[in-house]
Amino acid sequence: MLDWRYKTFEALSNLELYELLQLRNEVFVVEQDCVYQDADGKDLHSTHLLGYEGSELAAYVRIVPKGISYDGYCSIGRVVVSSNHRRKNYGKAVMQKGIEICQTEFDENIKISAQCYLEKFYTDLGFEVISEKYLEDDIPHYAMIYTG
Repeated sequence: MLDWRYKTFEALSNLELYELLQLRNEVFVVEQDCVYQDADGKDLHSTHLLGYEGSELAAYVRIVPKGISYDGYCSIGRVVVSSNHRRKNYGKAVMQKGIEICQTEFDENIKISAQCYLEKFYTDLGFEVISEKYLEDDIPHYAMIYTG
């Protein structure tokens, strides 16, 4: 069971900000061997959902309000689970919590840019593919939406 923290950028402690950036870089830059600009300016406008197991950050998503990433949609991005906590369904848990927040806080449909190899993961959560395959940071992606 994860202990959830849901915070605006301004409400994040220095330690929480460090932990989420460290986790994102550990997985997206090092593990996936993808050099990209993680600090893209969207964090400042987003809310951050952190899932802790004990004192360790196990899962995280960034919830981006409508108009920042996509016109007409809020977005869930930077979906990540620590390698120490995989195979515990934390990816599903953090996405379900993120979807719930988008629906209750923003009352909005959700659009994401999903890595193609995770298509089944997202369709099982209720997302549908709305684009052809495209490259984002040299990784194949689909645009997907959730309309609840």
